[in-house]
Amino acid sequence: MEAIAEKLETKLHEWKPETSQKVRARVAEIIELADDDALDIGRSRSVEQEVMDILDEPPSR
Repeated sequence: MEAIAEKLETKLHEWKPETSQKVRARVAEIIELADDDALDIGRSRSVEQEVMDILDEPPSR
């Protein structure tokens, strides 16, 4: 097993159940995007938040 998979398996057992459930859902989403060869078109939430922050900034003069 790859190191990342081993680390994920360990962490899933260490985190709170709610956190593990959220991580499982995100990993499943990433796997689905990879299977569809669509990772390059998926945007992360952090990127979306950055865009929203820029749009919310007052216009500069």
